[in-house]
Amino acid sequence: MDQLINSPVKHWCEFEFITKTVKNPNIHIQGNYSYYSAYWDQGFERCVVRYLHDKPTSTEKPIDQLHIGNFVCFGAECVIMMGGNQLHRPDWISTFPFDTRSFVLAGDTTIEDGCWIGSRAMIMQGVTLGEGCVVATGAVVTKNVPAYSVVGGVPAKIIKYRFPAEQIKQLLSLKLYDLNEKQILKMREQLQTNDVDSLIEYMKQIKPSI
Repeated sequence: MDQLINSPVKHWCEFEFITKTVKNPNIHIQGNYSYYSAYWDQGFERCVVRYLHDKPTSTEKPIDQLHIGNFVCFGAECVIMMGGNQLHRPDWISTFPFDTRSFVLAGDTTIEDGCWIGSRAMIMQGVTLGEGCVVATGAVVTKNVPAYSVVGGVPAKIIKYRFPAEQIKQLLSLKLYDLNEKQILKMREQLQTNDVDSLIEYMKQIKPSI
């Protein structure tokens, strides 16, 4: 991951670090390591994030915001559907947007640290994906996803949790992604295993208060 590949790309295994390419002021990315497996499209901001205005939000004209944590993996051709004042009104007789009264906010969308979004998955407006969750290929997420869960299907439902409930509680209490990026990168051996207890012991050396 040491090489940044700019879009458009020629091969499915090329990627972009989105913090280097995203310009929309309504997309907020924490850290430097979230990436998009860019496939052969025109990149994350143009092809993944849909219906999000690129003008700054204001009190007079509020715009839904997209918040993305660090170390998030976006699979090829996934989609994040943003309201961006572009939603239609299913509660009215006609869903056609004759004027701006049809444009309603859906709420901010948040993708927390360490998530993995599968290829061609779709994230609908206003949901939160909890830390470390996995969204299966082709899933359509319509509601919040718990931390360290795996969801799939249309609409997406919980398939399983990646770890037992007590270990998930411990992982969240570590606040792993609050660490400096360099510290996280030094922890590769501890992170590339399913041994949560070992990670906790390692973290105690860094943060004695744990």
